[in-house]
Amino acid sequence: MYDAFVFVDECVPGIRWDAKYATWDNFTGKPVDGYVSNRIVGTKALCAALERAQEKAACLGFALLLWDGYRPQRAVDCFLRWSEQPEDGRTKLRHYPNIDRAEMFQKGYVAAKSGHSRGSTVDLTLYHLATGELALMGGDHDLMDPISHHGARGITSVEVRNRQYLCSIMEACGFDRYEFEWWHYTLKDEPYPDTYFDFPITCARSPNEAGESDIWTGSRRILRGRTSSAR
Repeated sequence: MYDAFVFVDECVPGIRWDAKYATWDNFTGKPVDGYVSNRIVGTKALCAALERAQEKAACLGFALLLWDGYRPQRAVDCFLRWSEQPEDGRTKLRHYPNIDRAEMFQKGYVAAKSGHSRGSTVDLTLYHLATGELALMGGDHDLMDPISHHGARGITSVEVRNRQYLCSIMEACGFDRYEFEWWHYTLKDEPYPDTYFDFPITCARSPNEAGESDIWTGSRRILRGRTSSAR
């Protein structure tokens, strides 16, 4: 892995994760290109900020659970191809009940160049330290709907408060929120603001282990030009 990228769980004690795009539990309905292993990867700068956030969350009786961090560009390309396929209805009710696939991009829920591919953006939530149960947030990860927006109406007072807890924790630790998704935060001082990476997420720590030396070393398939902090 690149020197500036690490496995988040090895740098942030006690953090939990469920890398949704490495599983069948995501809006595409199957594992996504580039997610070979169920691990969360991010920059060292991201991990340092998440460690501070974990400490702040503990003071409120919570801890962090991550759904996504660094996202290979090939995964974003996979999303684009998926959006052009005929609707099969398998994940629509849960993830995009009121829009068509193609509208995910138009409405800002998915971007052709994702902030995640720069390595310092996370999708996450809170869980209760006392019980291990996820905090109620008024909608699950990747529910592409106005109810997922910050300040959304139609959620309970407990859900509003939990979203506010998460937002206050993350913003106090140097993150910017994304208005359309309560779970999405980007490090303000991210180390690679104009670089989009494409190495796969595996358990390997070196080119030889990964078996993809052209991806892990010279040919990063870097894309330049910051266009959006979205998805």
